[in-house]
Amino acid sequence: MSDQNNTQSARRKFLAKAAGTAAGTAAIAFPSISVAQSPITLRFQSTWPAKDIFHEFAQDYAKLVNDMSGGRLKIDVLPAGSVVKAFDLLDAVNKGTLDGGHGVIAYWYGKNSALALWGSGPAFGMDANMLLAWHEFGGGKALLEEIYKSLNMDVVSYMYGPMPTQPLGWFKKPVTKAEDMKGLKYRTVGLSIDVFTELGVSVNALPGGEIVPAMDRGLLDAAEFNNAASDQVLGFPDVSKVCMLQSFHQASEQFEILFNKKRLDSLPADLRAIIRNAVPGASAEMSWKAIDRYSTAYQEMQEKQGVKFYKTPDAILKAQLAAWDKVTDKKAAENPMFKKVLESQRAFAKRTAKWQNDTTVNYRMAYEHFFSKKG
Repeated sequence: MSDQNNTQSARRKFLAKAAGTAAGTAAIAFPSISVAQSPITLRFQSTWPAKDIFHEFAQDYAKLVNDMSGGRLKIDVLPAGSVVKAFDLLDAVNKGTLDGGHGVIAYWYGKNSALALWGSGPAFGMDANMLLAWHEFGGGKALLEEIYKSLNMDVVSYMYGPMPTQPLGWFKKPVTKAEDMKGLKYRTVGLSIDVFTELGVSVNALPGGEIVPAMDRGLLDAAEFNNAASDQVLGFPDVSKVCMLQSFHQASEQFEILFNKKRLDSLPADLRAIIRNAVPGASAEMSWKAIDRYSTAYQEMQEKQGVKFYKTPDAILKAQLAAWDKVTDKKAAENPMFKKVLESQRAFAKRTAKWQNDTTVNYRMAYEHFFSKKG
């Protein structure tokens, strides 16, 4: 046989052997690439009705996590009442009945009054974004972990989503002085209950979905929930045409994302990092979306639904501040943790609120320059 034939024969044997090896390798590897992994599913519930923009915010956070995980993780968000009532969310997450949830920390006020300081009251002049700064960089996070540990709550909490200043609420007629509040049957939650009680108001704490039906039946004379978009969808314009804007009762509130700690710890490190780092992204998106949606609803309620908006008189705002002083003095004397959180906020606000007040320009001046009617 010629050298050329020998070479060709050897090449054919080599290729046949290589093909067989490749086929065997493919046969072994084939099952691992043909069977798709099922995503890890976390069952979440919000404390909000399905139609409320707050539930949409919860879904926005879940979508961000799900997308960033590349399909490996799926947070499934249910509306309030799907598994437990809104005010029972913390306990359900702690017990593992739910893997996580979305709400506001003021709903757990009954477990420790200090929890309401994340959002209730004037926060020593800090807005919601500044209160989140205190939480992240001023010691708030460690204090919240201390409170949850004292309550034997096996949860991980992420605070996010700075809320714009909330209205005083919806009334049968405008209130012009603090005395007008006395005797009113009024809905609010958290530490605001104590503030309005100090003002002589008869308070009833109700979840969002129950407020408008209660007003419709005459069980409430007035109520606050949160913002123009939520109030519009919940049906407030159907039971009242008067809304009082501006209040110190919840001027600095934010949302809370909760996870059952054992469930969270069981996840791979990269998925835990996605869950954690999605929080500030969702926080920014929420605050931007709120500006668009709240202002749109505010305009629609005036132009299409006949709602009249009034600024809450300074006399009522000052009465709130005076009531706040009395309530917080009493709570601080009763609850060492309340005092600890309050003093932490006070120290942070003394520096940061001064900086903000001194440096922030008067935007109303610019607005009136561009949009006010001119001579």
